[in-house]
Amino acid sequence: MGKNKNKTGSFMGIFRNQIFIPLAALLILALFNFIMDPSFFKITFGYNSVGNPVLSGYLITILDYGSELAILAIGMTLVTAASGGQDISVGAAIAIAGSVMLRVLCGTNSRPETLQAPIIVAFLVGCIVAMLFGAFNGILVAYFRVQPMVATLILYTAGRSIAAWINNNELPIISEPSFGYFGGFIPGVPIPTPFFIAVGCMIVTFLVLKFTTLGLYTQAVGINESSSRLNGLNPTFIKFFSFVLLGLCVAVAGLIKVSRLSTINYSVIAKDIEMDAILAVALGGNALSGGKFNMASSILGAYVIQFLTTTLYKFNVQSDALPAYKAVVVIVLVVMSAPAVREKLSSFMNKMKTKKSGAKEVSM
Repeated sequence: MGKNKNKTGSFMGIFRNQIFIPLAALLILALFNFIMDPSFFKITFGYNSVGNPVLSGYLITILDYGSELAILAIGMTLVTAASGGQDISVGAAIAIAGSVMLRVLCGTNSRPETLQAPIIVAFLVGCIVAMLFGAFNGILVAYFRVQPMVATLILYTAGRSIAAWINNNELPIISEPSFGYFGGFIPGVPIPTPFFIAVGCMIVTFLVLKFTTLGLYTQAVGINESSSRLNGLNPTFIKFFSFVLLGLCVAVAGLIKVSRLSTINYSVIAKDIEMDAILAVALGGNALSGGKFNMASSILGAYVIQFLTTTLYKFNVQSDALPAYKAVVVIVLVVMSAPAVREKLSSFMNKMKTKKSGAKEVSM
């Protein structure tokens, strides 16, 4: 009797764990692909156009493109938790950050034979610019109390035009091979570089959350702003700071994006990536209304979203139709995370548990 109760309790504990949602989604997608086409999981070893060893396959693609989404999900999770809203301008901000980096590297010539500045300098300048635009969004949300989606709609609308203006509407091209390493492969390393960049960001994030009070303060503000203020916190600054940190994540993702092609297409780069980042947070089981969050679940959610995207591409779903499929997932997640639905599910599970307990007592 006690063992059965413990088993039931442990099962319910797993079911209620926040990371259960992205894990279940990952399992469903993996099972679907295994049934439909087991070759989805095939990984091949070969060489790229310059003779360097590389791994290829759908799983490698998920690791590659899912990594930049995971980096964005880190910042989006903090913004969502603190402000109870989402930043829909991250795609446009990536275009700005990438354009700034290319401008620094190219100087006045859009197609230089040699880099006009070190890559690290261009990246730092891109970080500063992206964080400034993040601060702009943060000021509107935290100090002027504009709803996050409305506040970030400004940059969402104007961001790509600003990115094009930075380079005088030209398409700069970097011919230096080393610049392509950040969005491609380091010579001799067959795993995509974005995965290592993402792992580095994850390590830094978890260390910050573990050894500082950033996570605690962010959740406290998101749960109850008035109560957190009475406890000595500054909700306005914490909201503002979360947008600045998202700006830093945007800069890292921007470096990866422009490095992939060593150029930029202002209207296409990071198109609709804000939807994927928000969906990753939601799929991680985090309430989109703010408050408590699980960073590991958000990161796993990002890779699951990329898993879904890669699966849809594999089955020849047109890129224009992808948002429709993802919108269905958003609707399901939002409904499942609604307080009323959660209360009913919890009530149903408690009734089932009571019935089972009653049936066992009768049989005894």
